[in-house]
Amino acid sequence: MSVSPYSTTALGLGLDAGGTQTRWALARADGQILAEGQVAGLSGLQLASSAGRVSLALTSQVLASAVLARGRPRGIYAGITGVGESDGPAAAQLRELLSQALGLAPAAIFVGSDMDIAYRSAFAPGQGYLLYAGTGAIAAFIDEGGRMQRAGGRGPLLGDEGGGFWIAREALAQVWRREDEAPGAWQDSALARRLFEALGDSDWARSRAFVYGGERGEMGRLALAVAAAAEQDGDAQARALLYRAGQELARLALALIRRYGARPVVAAGRALQLHPLLGEGLRAGLPGDTSLTITHLQPHLTAAQLAARS
Repeated sequence: MSVSPYSTTALGLGLDAGGTQTRWALARADGQILAEGQVAGLSGLQLASSAGRVSLALTSQVLASAVLARGRPRGIYAGITGVGESDGPAAAQLRELLSQALGLAPAAIFVGSDMDIAYRSAFAPGQGYLLYAGTGAIAAFIDEGGRMQRAGGRGPLLGDEGGGFWIAREALAQVWRREDEAPGAWQDSALARRLFEALGDSDWARSRAFVYGGERGEMGRLALAVAAAAEQDGDAQARALLYRAGQELARLALALIRRYGARPVVAAGRALQLHPLLGEGLRAGLPGDTSLTITHLQPHLTAAQLAARS
């Protein structure tokens, strides 16, 4: 059996887990990243159903296989969507799951919110506001006392406006409202055609099964069809929706600005990479003097470095 060149090096494993994908990295104590990769999404929300728990277990095994092929970590720092407090029940269950998969004691594993590591990838506590839009959407601020303050991020039923799930849901809702008024109108809509192509069928039964029976991350990925309709087809409805998504994201940042005062804003996440219109809507929705940076963060690297130093 071949032995990893890093098997005798003290390593930390960092995880940045969302509804769509989980990115991982292995780091040494000096901060050097030795390996990284990605597997399917992990979410605390999956703990609520038997199917979700099975999916969590399977993904954890795939993760363990990929990581252990590169090295054996001595500790894990994981930021996982759907986790509230690091000492809450969801975090405890996920610690146990990762413990079993990777052969580490639960005490060597920190599980917290994905926003904790995302924020620390952008700012030191107290410096600014992080606006993160992936499958969901949230604005976060870790204050000088280390307390996490937030706006949004309340899930697909109560919020997440501007995130991938919301974009896909709003697009499908518009298409089906139009179908109520004029059956067959979807054939003249680039947005509808893109959505139904991604779904594999244009009938209501398929949309219903996808929306109400599918995974949250799968719904979020449907936003790619909206972006394709806007970019490749110039669909006015898709373009207006993406611009509105940016304005919804601005509302989250504004909530923190009003509560804690003017600070720089860093915006990141896969939803913001869908199309420039999201960034345009976001900039238009913020005060003109707000320092806004739209960037690509890599929280899994920060998490790995935190794990390696612990």
